[in-house]
Amino acid sequence: MPEYLAPGVYVEETSFRAKSIEGVSTSTAGFVGLTRRGPVANPASGNLLELITSFGDFERIYGGLENLTFGSAPSINYLAHAVRSFFNEGGGRLYISRVYAPTAPNAGAAAVTLGNVDVKARFPGKAYEGSVSFQQTLTLASSVTLKSAPIGTLLKVADAYFLKTDTGWFAEDGTTQLTDAQAGAADNNFVSLSVVFTDAAGNQQTYDNLGLSANHPQAISKVLSETPSRRSDYLQNPYAVVNRNTSAFTLRTDLFGDATALTNGARVAVLTGGNDGVAPGQSDFEAALKELASVEDISVVAAPGYSTLSAAQGIQTALIAHAESRRSYRIAILDTPKSQSVTEARAVKSRIDSKYAALYYPWVTVANPLFRPGNAAIPAEIDLPPSGFMAGIYARNDVERGVSKSPANEVVRSAIRFEREVNFAEQESLNPFGVNCLRFFPGRGYRVWGARTTSSDPEWKYVNIRRYFNYLEQSIDRGTQWAVFESNGPQLWTNVRDTITAFLYNEWISGALLGNSPNEAFFVKCDRSTMTQNDLDNGRLICLIGVAVVKPAEFVIFRIGQKTAEASS
Repeated sequence: MPEYLAPGVYVEETSFRAKSIEGVSTSTAGFVGLTRRGPVANPASGNLLELITSFGDFERIYGGLENLTFGSAPSINYLAHAVRSFFNEGGGRLYISRVYAPTAPNAGAAAVTLGNVDVKARFPGKAYEGSVSFQQTLTLASSVTLKSAPIGTLLKVADAYFLKTDTGWFAEDGTTQLTDAQAGAADNNFVSLSVVFTDAAGNQQTYDNLGLSANHPQAISKVLSETPSRRSDYLQNPYAVVNRNTSAFTLRTDLFGDATALTNGARVAVLTGGNDGVAPGQSDFEAALKELASVEDISVVAAPGYSTLSAAQGIQTALIAHAESRRSYRIAILDTPKSQSVTEARAVKSRIDSKYAALYYPWVTVANPLFRPGNAAIPAEIDLPPSGFMAGIYARNDVERGVSKSPANEVVRSAIRFEREVNFAEQESLNPFGVNCLRFFPGRGYRVWGARTTSSDPEWKYVNIRRYFNYLEQSIDRGTQWAVFESNGPQLWTNVRDTITAFLYNEWISGALLGNSPNEAFFVKCDRSTMTQNDLDNGRLICLIGVAVVKPAEFVIFRIGQKTAEASS
């Protein structure tokens, strides 16, 4: 309460309404898996998860669709294809956590050494193998530009080089100093660097006007630092240049001192040693999932392509455990392995029982974006795991209809067919078992024809019920944080009740809850009937909430019989 110590009129602001709860987003997904490039968990750089809003964003940071290579065997880049499918199906926000299992500790990054200069890819991956080109750029100096040149600028005078310090221009030995007249003489030139990196796919990244001295504001050691201070530099500058001697003169000599090593005046070197690691195991995926745990917005997790790995069952366990972790408010989308029969798909499901996971079958056949006519080595079609498509369909369904609507009877836009055509009789054996089928219907296209979780608990049978409760729980969790450490008495209980009641009333109005009235749709209790004196003594406020959720019409039944003309209905 404010203090009133002097006579006068006091005006105060107060609130006569309950605090509001804003519904959380449910359409943000998180993928873990193998990529051609991009950040991995690194104690020095910290969590480098980046929000991806288009496939172009993914290509820029994590590389394209080209195959990965473990040893000598190429492997389909399932995660990249899944990201493309996610956005094609209507997804809009996605986080990627890269899985990488090195062949040896700290191995896998492409690199080359030129004297005292180390050039290295910031992250591991064969995609970073390519070349680097250093070009010495000369810019004519004048009396005006000499005065404004920053500290650390290198000046070429005839065949000698001088570095600008805060007291003048000095040669490498530190004893020879240029006079102003000498520095401003005709034909003297400022020296800078242009660096061009070309990766394995032929993509180029160019940096111009770089300084050779570490004191220069645009020093190469700053712009392409091994440990940049800004998060964006880790993601946007995929290579680092380290001058171990630190001298600008030595750097220039290492790069351009040997004329026989230059090509048209440029020093070109090949980066080698980059690799995609070895096939990852469960612990590698657990580390990647741990990165996703710090992002509260994610409501769907998947690991497209995990079912092709030898550690598939352990990875699947890690995905489910991640979704089941306390206050994660997520559901895991699981894949059956490729080329499974109905019996094999049932066997996959028999090892799973979780209300926080959904399993989909079979794989989806799409046109291969890498296919080029005349190249028989690249197939025109490719089979992909359904989880990437389903994550996009979840997001599309949430935006168009809401999370309370089951993400089923939705079109798989990208499909040209399914790997296996599931018929009605086969689905009769899969659906009750908790395997969601993707099916083709003549005249209606390729559709998601299942809406169940992998749980054996009838209360959590449906995907939309699980996801809707995740939405309610997380929204109430975030929207009532103001109540922590408030005085635990009737006024607080009333405020909490009013806040949650207003939120659930809006849910009922929007059609997410059953009932002809709010009293039928939900209840909120927070009073002495929900808390004992022991609860109060231990600082606990307990609120009971019940909601009548709308379950999907999975079986639509029309009963038809004959009647006589005289019979009444």
